[in-house]
Amino acid sequence: MIQFNRQIFSMILLLFCYAGLLNAHAVVTEHTIKIAAIRAHQARQVKLSFNSSIELGLSQVFLVREGDLEEKLPVRMGQAAGEVFIDMPALEVGEYALHYKIFAADGHITDDIIHFTVQP
Repeated sequence: MIQFNRQIFSMILLLFCYAGLLNAHAVVTEHTIKIAAIRAHQARQVKLSFNSSIELGLSQVFLVREGDLEEKLPVRMGQAAGEVFIDMPALEVGEYALHYKIFAADGHITDDIIHFTVQP
Protein backbone atom coordinates (compact mmCIF):
# COMPACT_ATOMS: atom_id res chain seq x y z
CA MET A 1 0.00 0.00 0.00
CA ILE A 2 2.80 2.45 0.85
CA GLN A 3 4.61 1.63 -2.43
CA PHE A 4 1.43 2.35 -4.41
CA ASN A 5 1.05 5.77 -2.77
CA ARG A 6 4.66 6.66 -3.58
CA GLN A 7 4.06 5.82 -7.23
CA ILE A 8 0.95 7.98 -7.34
CA PHE A 9 2.79 10.82 -5.59
CA SER A 10 5.68 10.55 -8.07
CA MET A 11 3.31 10.64 -11.03
CA ILE A 12 1.45 13.65 -9.66
CA LEU A 13 4.71 15.49 -9.02
CA LEU A 14 5.90 14.72 -12.55
CA LEU A 15 2.63 16.03 -14.01
CA PHE A 16 2.92 19.30 -12.07
CA CYS A 17 6.50 19.78 -13.24
CA TYR A 18 5.52 19.08 -16.85
CA ALA A 19 2.49 21.40 -16.63
CA GLY A 20 4.79 24.20 -15.48
CA LEU A 21 6.80 23.84 -18.67
CA LEU A 22 3.65 24.05 -20.80
CA ASN A 23 2.79 27.49 -19.45
CA ALA A 24 5.96 29.13 -20.80
CA HIS A 25 5.44 32.14 -23.10
CA ALA A 26 7.56 34.82 -24.71
CA VAL A 27 7.23 37.76 -22.32
CA VAL A 28 8.42 41.30 -23.08
CA THR A 29 11.18 42.11 -20.61
CA GLU A 30 11.99 45.54 -22.05
CA HIS A 31 10.82 47.87 -24.82
CA THR A 32 12.10 51.21 -26.02
CA ILE A 33 8.65 52.85 -25.93
CA LYS A 34 8.87 53.11 -22.13
CA ILE A 35 12.46 54.39 -22.29
CA ALA A 36 12.08 57.23 -24.81
CA ALA A 37 8.92 59.12 -25.78
CA ILE A 38 7.66 58.77 -29.32
CA ARG A 39 7.50 62.16 -30.99
CA ALA A 40 4.98 63.16 -33.65
CA HIS A 41 5.95 63.18 -37.33
CA GLN A 42 9.13 61.12 -36.79
CA ALA A 43 9.51 57.57 -38.05
CA ARG A 44 11.54 55.40 -35.69
CA GLN A 45 12.45 51.89 -34.67
CA VAL A 46 11.08 50.26 -31.55
CA LYS A 47 12.91 47.41 -29.87
CA LEU A 48 11.08 44.67 -27.98
CA SER A 49 13.14 42.27 -25.88
CA PHE A 50 11.59 38.91 -25.01
CA ASN A 51 12.65 36.36 -22.41
CA SER A 52 12.99 33.62 -25.06
CA SER A 53 14.00 33.14 -28.67
CA ILE A 54 11.42 34.10 -31.30
CA GLU A 55 10.31 32.46 -34.56
CA LEU A 56 10.05 35.67 -36.59
CA GLY A 57 8.43 34.05 -39.64
CA LEU A 58 5.42 33.07 -37.52
CA SER A 59 5.20 36.34 -35.57
CA GLN A 60 3.34 39.57 -36.35
CA VAL A 61 3.24 43.10 -34.95
CA PHE A 62 0.45 45.58 -35.69
CA LEU A 63 0.09 49.30 -35.07
CA VAL A 64 -3.36 49.98 -33.61
CA ARG A 65 -4.80 53.39 -34.46
CA GLU A 66 -7.96 55.14 -33.26
CA GLY A 67 -11.04 53.06 -34.08
CA ASP A 68 -9.06 49.83 -33.53
CA LEU A 69 -7.62 49.97 -37.06
CA GLU A 70 -4.62 47.62 -37.30
CA GLU A 71 -1.70 48.05 -39.68
CA LYS A 72 0.91 45.30 -39.98
CA LEU A 73 4.41 46.64 -39.35
CA PRO A 74 7.76 45.44 -40.72
CA VAL A 75 9.70 43.46 -38.10
CA ARG A 76 13.27 42.15 -38.04
CA MET A 77 15.37 40.18 -35.58
CA GLY A 78 18.05 41.85 -33.52
CA GLN A 79 21.45 40.37 -32.75
CA ALA A 80 20.49 39.08 -29.29
CA ALA A 81 18.12 36.14 -28.81
CA GLY A 82 14.57 37.37 -28.27
CA GLU A 83 15.30 40.85 -29.62
CA VAL A 84 12.89 42.23 -32.24
CA PHE A 85 12.98 45.59 -34.06
CA ILE A 86 9.80 47.19 -35.44
CA ASP A 87 9.79 49.95 -38.05
CA MET A 88 7.25 52.53 -36.89
CA PRO A 89 5.87 55.09 -39.35
CA ALA A 90 5.68 58.80 -38.56
CA LEU A 91 2.54 59.29 -36.45
CA GLU A 92 0.28 62.16 -35.49
CA VAL A 93 -0.14 63.18 -31.85
CA GLY A 94 -2.49 60.76 -30.10
CA GLU A 95 -3.05 57.39 -28.46
CA TYR A 96 -1.82 54.20 -30.14
CA ALA A 97 -0.94 50.61 -29.33
CA LEU A 98 1.34 47.85 -30.57
CA HIS A 99 -0.50 44.56 -30.84
CA TYR A 100 1.96 41.70 -31.10
CA LYS A 101 1.46 38.02 -31.76
CA ILE A 102 4.84 36.45 -31.07
CA PHE A 103 5.62 32.80 -31.67
CA ALA A 104 8.28 31.69 -29.20
CA ALA A 105 10.88 29.10 -30.20
CA ASP A 106 9.36 26.74 -27.62
CA GLY A 107 6.11 26.69 -29.62
CA HIS A 108 3.94 29.04 -27.56
CA ILE A 109 2.18 32.13 -28.91
CA THR A 110 2.02 35.35 -26.92
CA ASP A 111 -0.72 37.79 -27.93
CA ASP A 112 -0.49 41.12 -26.09
CA ILE A 113 -0.75 44.90 -26.44
CA ILE A 114 1.51 47.81 -25.46
CA HIS A 115 -0.30 51.16 -25.26
CA PHE A 116 1.61 54.38 -25.90
CA THR A 117 1.11 58.09 -26.56
CA VAL A 118 2.70 60.05 -29.39
CA GLN A 119 3.72 63.47 -28.08
CA PRO A 120 4.25 66.77 -29.96
